[in-house]
Amino acid sequence: MLSSARKRLTAGVLAVAAAAAGTLVAVTPAPEASAAGTVENVYSHAMHRSVPVKIVDGGGSRAKPTLYLLDGLRAPKNTSGWLQNTNADNFMAGKGTNVAIPFGGAGSFYTNWERRDPKLGLNKWETFLTKELPAYMKKRHNSDNRRNGIAGLSMSGTAALNLASRHPSFYKAVASYSGYPTVTMPGFGQGIQAAVMEMGGNPANMWGIWPAGQWAANDPFLTAGNLAGKRVYVSSGTGVGSKYDSSLTPGSPRFNPTKFAQMVPLEVAASTSSQLYIARLATVPGVKLTTNISPDGAHWWDYWEARFKQSWNTTFRPAFF
Repeated sequence: MLSSARKRLTAGVLAVAAAAAGTLVAVTPAPEASAAGTVENVYSHAMHRSVPVKIVDGGGSRAKPTLYLLDGLRAPKNTSGWLQNTNADNFMAGKGTNVAIPFGGAGSFYTNWERRDPKLGLNKWETFLTKELPAYMKKRHNSDNRRNGIAGLSMSGTAALNLASRHPSFYKAVASYSGYPTVTMPGFGQGIQAAVMEMGGNPANMWGIWPAGQWAANDPFLTAGNLAGKRVYVSSGTGVGSKYDSSLTPGSPRFNPTKFAQMVPLEVAASTSSQLYIARLATVPGVKLTTNISPDGAHWWDYWEARFKQSWNTTFRPAFF
């Protein structure tokens, strides 16, 4: 598996940069259904503003575990892709677990930026997600702040693994769906910079000039050893067709070459990066690792929703209960 990933490394990482630099074709999200939970505004002293967070309370009077779900590169400020494109909130209702889905964070990689960015503003997401929001969840929703998990897709798959590695005493479990956890590897670093620039930000304001500054300190591949004893879930597709969307399958009557060129290369690169990371994580003692590298799969929510539900059963629920 690893040798195959290495063979695709050059093509994959170049695809990340190329695809991130372009504008994705418009995909109409599913309308938000009547859903579990409430939207609450949580003030961040670190970012000097309130952050809307969709919260599904786990119910009951006992202290509860908490699962944090992070959005993708284009995360809107007034909702989340998790709510637009999945039923994750309803799926988690009644499972005895608090769920927190913050809105916003587009292009931020959910990290603490070194400097305020003229376009993306003041980003101190690491502080918000590991200190400020957990304090709110404990006070308002009886989170125990002991059984915590975090999950993300694409940009936030990278972020979830990064936060879990940087705060191993806080998180018991983490999941990445189509993430890019090889942050400092040539090609992937350029792809991440291109993604930030696609959202109008200056990547030098995030972690400094690649590969110096704080890039290595925020590379899940390099800090994988911190996840010893944790439950970890890593998934991606290969980018070869989609069982959900025939427009991404060459030869299909509905094949859309523009959509294919913009969505599929991202998943090819995610597959390469994820498989390299899996091989690294396999050397870490005590990691309870679940992987799903499917023979098909595109860079979209239909796959991520299915993988999220799988990771609840294989990774988060066993870590919490």
